[in-house]
Amino acid sequence: MLVLIVRDDIMTATARDEPVHDETYLPRADDAEIIDFLSALRDRGGRPAGARPRLVGPDGQSVELPESMFGVLLQVAAAMKAGLAVTVAPQHLTLSTQEAADLLRISRTTLVRLLETGVIPFDKPSRHRKVRLNDLLDYRRRQRSQAELALADMVADTERLGLYDTDPAEVKAALKAARRASQD
Repeated sequence: MLVLIVRDDIMTATARDEPVHDETYLPRADDAEIIDFLSALRDRGGRPAGARPRLVGPDGQSVELPESMFGVLLQVAAAMKAGLAVTVAPQHLTLSTQEAADLLRISRTTLVRLLETGVIPFDKPSRHRKVRLNDLLDYRRRQRSQAELALADMVADTERLGLYDTDPAEVKAALKAARRASQD
């Protein structure tokens, strides 16, 4: 199975004769066709022209795509249009603690602490802990949501206290004075 993670959604597809490996795709200057593709799709109301989306190769050979795969390809096209690189990284649906930590971009020790405190569920079929990809993505969604709420609270507090109305030069001078006072 090949798993694509785009905006925290899981997408699986059978990889038949294609080699499975991590690869990062960088946008190229000659990728103007991506813009044409997205514009044509937008002109049709965001739906593909036919009843079912199809992927057509340079040799004319085509294969029908499931709606979910079509959505993934749209995300890839939009990212490359924006000048962003896209990485396709195959993942198992059950990960080791190191793979899970790498996915969350935290240390393995921190991940184990989250597992042991019950923040992220895990299985221990033998000596080693295994973490389901869905559980990791749920945790990441929760963390991002909490971070967005915290930022919104900070902005609201700052606006309520009128701190955005303060002259930046005054703030800079106050910070310099505070730093000098702490060094003395």
